[in-house]
Amino acid sequence: MHSAASRVEAALGLLLRRTTRANLYDNLVTDVTGVDETTYPVLSGIARMEPVSSTRLADEIGIDRTATTRYAARLEKAGLVRREADPGDARSTLLLLTPDGRSAIDSARRKVVDRLDGIVAEWTPLEAELFASVLEHLVGKLRTES
Repeated sequence: MHSAASRVEAALGLLLRRTTRANLYDNLVTDVTGVDETTYPVLSGIARMEPVSSTRLADEIGIDRTATTRYAARLEKAGLVRREADPGDARSTLLLLTPDGRSAIDSARRKVVDRLDGIVAEWTPLEAELFASVLEHLVGKLRTES
């Protein structure tokens, strides 16, 4: 019999696999112009952290800085991201969402919520609330220990 911790580890391993994430991101952005499964994590990271430098964003989303910069440039060309000078460091620029970028990330996140709503609709309200609370607690603990 496997311990609860080993079951959680196995489930997280599957959830965090690159192929799982790429499939999820690809489904999220099918109708979002200028965003694909490679640029979605950058767009989402900017939305969570803006204004943010490419270096800090790369550290947060786990993609190397050169790839992050390249993906941000693609998003900028699509009109979803803009750059502005960092007032605290004249050598650095900050990434921010444009109104179209905000609309794109809002659309993708609505798709995630809709998909999760469909899954948790099969659960009791208590199960859904308990899962959300426990997951939030787990993520909080993992973030503070890293």
